[in-house]
Amino acid sequence: MENLKKCITTQVSIEKKSIDHILSVFEPLEIKRGEYFIRSGRICREMAFIESGYMRIFDIVDGKEITLWIGGNGRFVTSLSSFIFETKNNWNIQAITDCKLYIITRKNHFRLNQTEPKWLEFDNILLAKSFALLERKMFSQLHTTAKQRYDSLLAEEPELFKHVPLQYIASMIGVTPESLSRLRKIH
Repeated sequence: MENLKKCITTQVSIEKKSIDHILSVFEPLEIKRGEYFIRSGRICREMAFIESGYMRIFDIVDGKEITLWIGGNGRFVTSLSSFIFETKNNWNIQAITDCKLYIITRKNHFRLNQTEPKWLEFDNILLAKSFALLERKMFSQLHTTAKQRYDSLLAEEPELFKHVPLQYIASMIGVTPESLSRLRKIH
């Protein structure tokens, strides 16, 4: 739970009593490679902090898996709109590797928002980072080449290439696995 604590305390200045209270509502969960955190069509009532391992958010379009995002150690994952608004989730969230997670329920999340001002501050930072990531991804898909997207991902998250199957990385940057192989050979 030290990684979760560090994730929060590097973003907001917080007293020991408050961080201890926040951490107390998270529950550990281990899921095996290939298992789902949530499937599309269901309401997502949990958010996970990835203590170790890698997870992906994806959908199936015309029989083809499209990976939107891959996250690893130190990241939060959920279906944001489903979690916040209790609507049906559009995405599958699956473990790419065995994962150790810390889970917070929707109920506890919103209770903390009311009782722990620093959690609310942290939550706002998480939301802002999520929107910024989405904005960056949309801009990247529209205005950069596949090579630029590959180079950027390699520079920002080199560990992905050691732990995540290349077909997921290829899908996330919007290329075929064969194109990704060619990009890797050029590099």
